[in-house]
Amino acid sequence: MERLQKVIAQAGIASRRKAEELIAQGRVSVNGQVVKEMGVQVGPDDEILVNGTNIKREEKVYYLLNKPKRTISSVSDDKGRATVMECFPDVTERIFPIGRLDYETTGVLLMTNDGEFANLMMHPRSHIKKTYECAVDGILDDLMCAKLERGIPLEDGKTLPAEVTIVSRSEKKNKTVLLITIQEGRNREVRRMMEYFHCEVTRLNRVQYAFLELGNLRQGQYRKLRSYEVKKLKAMADTQSISAPKR
Repeated sequence: MERLQKVIAQAGIASRRKAEELIAQGRVSVNGQVVKEMGVQVGPDDEILVNGTNIKREEKVYYLLNKPKRTISSVSDDKGRATVMECFPDVTERIFPIGRLDYETTGVLLMTNDGEFANLMMHPRSHIKKTYECAVDGILDDLMCAKLERGIPLEDGKTLPAEVTIVSRSEKKNKTVLLITIQEGRNREVRRMMEYFHCEVTRLNRVQYAFLELGNLRQGQYRKLRSYEVKKLKAMADTQSISAPKR
């Protein structure tokens, strides 16, 4: 069950505030009865009319996208740059990205039209783990890795402990490739963590989100999440919000 004004907003009829005005004006009916009170709960089988027209309620959908490089994690861009929406030409639902990967970063990005699910995934208390393959110019030594695993100070506060695995180091090429797992959603967090050690990121690919991996998806390709995957993500977020580590 969901609040009537929320269902109207999700159907794209109006904003939630405007939906409340429509209800107060007696322009909304549920199962043939005009509703003027706020907070009325409706289910998927209820008939909702706005100005006499039956609203179409979108089915909630969930996608895993392998975000391409040089795309914006947004539904639009005022600078005319490519957005992740261009990867979904045949999807009719009004989907949006859960969180962001920056312009140059590739990899796992979840997309949905379920606002509650998105908020749950992005909530600071959820601590959903995200793993990145990161290539940098510079040598990230064991001492630096140990500091990352304890947390390092950034301008917006100390990071939570990360998990770090060195994939390769090349003194000759002055390059390091590592896997780093973080549990926050700060802007450009991995890049800023590398900048702390004066290492410049040359490639950043999110290879895992919680238990979800890219599999065989090429950049720009996507798949629907299975129902058990959505349920598991919700359960993980709920559990981790209860046992969230303190700074």
